[in-house]
Amino acid sequence: MQALVEAIRQQGEILPGGILKVDGLVNHQLLPDLTREMGEAFARHFAPLRPSKVVTIEVSGIAPAIAAAMALGVPMVYARKKKPVTMKEPIFTAQSVSRTKGGVVELFVSSEFLGPADRVVVVDDFLASGGTLRALSTLLAQSGAQLLGIGCVVEKQFEHGRAKLADLGVPLHTLANIVRMEGGELTVEPGR
Repeated sequence: MQALVEAIRQQGEILPGGILKVDGLVNHQLLPDLTREMGEAFARHFAPLRPSKVVTIEVSGIAPAIAAAMALGVPMVYARKKKPVTMKEPIFTAQSVSRTKGGVVELFVSSEFLGPADRVVVVDDFLASGGTLRALSTLLAQSGAQLLGIGCVVEKQFEHGRAKLADLGVPLHTLANIVRMEGGELTVEPGR
């Protein structure tokens, strides 16, 4: 997605600890036209799989996931990072290490919204080491839902998350690929 690649080249900022700041595009401020285009790109890629739901993790995954769900015409469910009192049992849980949150994050999804009849495409903001997406796949397995594919807005290729998720046996589609983040230099290519 060339518009996304160009936006990352213009606005992306490399922070200590291998963090790419794209807050003006995905994580804090959203650009509606670009977000819609992201959702449409994911929908074109995953529509042949006939998903019944799009699943993501709060907060930064919600915008691209809802855009994809709208384009696919299916509901979107997001894993919560805190269990609200309104969440009905049984609940599926998994732990993920978050570099931006600085520790372990517990993820929660209610069985009220995810179950064995669901055919799921996961859409999230980043693919780095693959840990968060692995945790989400654990939640899906607990629910009995079928994981059809994974889509991420940005992949940090050099962190090898794609290879770490290969055993899931599903297609993985990204919209922008960060090839290099060294010495203040950011090399961005279209996704794969």
